[in-house]
Amino acid sequence: MTETNADANPLMTDRSEEFFPQACTIVIFGGAGDLSKRKLIPALYNLALDGLLPTQFAVIGFAIDAMSDEAFREFARDGIERFSRRQLDEEEWREFSEHLFYRQGDFGDAAAYAALKARAEEIEPHFGIGGSRIFYLAIPPSFIETCVFGLREAGLVAPADQDLPFTRLIVEKPIGRDLESARGVNRALQACFAEHQLYRIDHYLGKETVQNILAMRFGNAIFEPLWNSKHIDHVQITVAEAEGVGTRAGYFETAGALRDMVQNHILQLLSLVAMEPPWSMRADVIRDRRLDLLQCLRPMRRHEVDQHVVRAQYASGFFLGKNAPGYRREEGVASDSTTETFVALRLFIDNWRWAGVPIYIRTGKAMPKRVSEVAVQFKAVPHMLFNTDTDHPLEPNVLALRIQPDEGLALRIGTKLPGPKVKIYPVKMDFRYGSTFGDQSPEAYERLLLDVMAGDATLFMRDDAVEASWQWIQPILDAWASSGERWLPEYPAGSWGPIEADRLIHADGYDWRRL
Repeated sequence: MTETNADANPLMTDRSEEFFPQACTIVIFGGAGDLSKRKLIPALYNLALDGLLPTQFAVIGFAIDAMSDEAFREFARDGIERFSRRQLDEEEWREFSEHLFYRQGDFGDAAAYAALKARAEEIEPHFGIGGSRIFYLAIPPSFIETCVFGLREAGLVAPADQDLPFTRLIVEKPIGRDLESARGVNRALQACFAEHQLYRIDHYLGKETVQNILAMRFGNAIFEPLWNSKHIDHVQITVAEAEGVGTRAGYFETAGALRDMVQNHILQLLSLVAMEPPWSMRADVIRDRRLDLLQCLRPMRRHEVDQHVVRAQYASGFFLGKNAPGYRREEGVASDSTTETFVALRLFIDNWRWAGVPIYIRTGKAMPKRVSEVAVQFKAVPHMLFNTDTDHPLEPNVLALRIQPDEGLALRIGTKLPGPKVKIYPVKMDFRYGSTFGDQSPEAYERLLLDVMAGDATLFMRDDAVEASWQWIQPILDAWASSGERWLPEYPAGSWGPIEADRLIHADGYDWRRL
């Protein structure tokens, strides 16, 4: 395996020495599952190809499925061939695969944890690993408490005040399904781990454009002086998915778009877009500023929910070249389900920077295309000189941050059309990562796994931020639970959402952006 080289890959740029990935064993709970196959193992393989993994590492898949080491390696190879951003290289694969192992076990069986510990202790000396371990819980939320107590009782959790060997725990969202259950999950985690050992992962924060928000805001003198209510008219955040619920009906029926997307991904994204300048790039300083922003979200009282929030379900439609069923007709969905597949919100941030600036959020399934964008619209120029025609005003300046699929940013400005008449025409200054830097951007899980190995928690959620986001969401959930609604507004599969969402933004004189 290639040695790490800080100059060889942008993921390692500007990291201090203490943030280099450290030798460790990565244990994937749910190692035979979909997340492991599609994301985690391909991410580790790509890090190995890029020379970013330490030579002293091992991966142990841990799940209830019966599987040998060789079968697990074939499982991993299939995942890399199908889902990796980089093609499988036979020589690199041979070396990488030697670090892959598997242990069968039931998450509720104390003996399975003892056997896992014995297996890790057997493997680690062969790779010069001194007992440092990362446990990745790629499992349903209902197993989190069982697993963390199982790890503790088996002696698999190193003391919190011990630098080496270390123990770190990665927890996938969702952290709870409401404020009370989120607090319960956090109590269970904190009973077994110190906060600095916990990495609550949100893969959206690992995306290149999301990380670039801080660089764009605080690394350029032209943006931050304008990043306030004096110059910004409103902000729109769109996270659209082209697919319907698909095979995730069992999970989605208990979650819905508000829990699945807004509570974690979108609110964390908003916190980066709108937070105050940090005085340092240290993890807790960044996380403090994100928490401050979440705590400044204007509370939404129950009787205000209908004014500020729209929920809906996709109905049948002709989509992606075929007839698509409505949500209630999807396999695994109750015929009388009131789970929302679309949600639109209007919210406000009550602080000096953002006072009075509306933030509009929409997210949904079965929409025309897969796209995620943050659009910051600046205030219009005065009605003089080039903007005197009030019936045909100039188009405003907009800074659009594209998170997926074409990562980059675009700035719309007005310029004069060629010719003798003075006429302003909107043009777009466009930056795309792929065309500028050539190579495809690293996947989010690559960056996040590397950060855990390095002990850098900047892009992970802290317990107080998780609870702050649930606290803001909770009144919406309570209002919906008490509404007694049996039918939600619908939108045809392949459309941009219900008419009610258009009315929400039209009431303030705006339109949703065309994407």
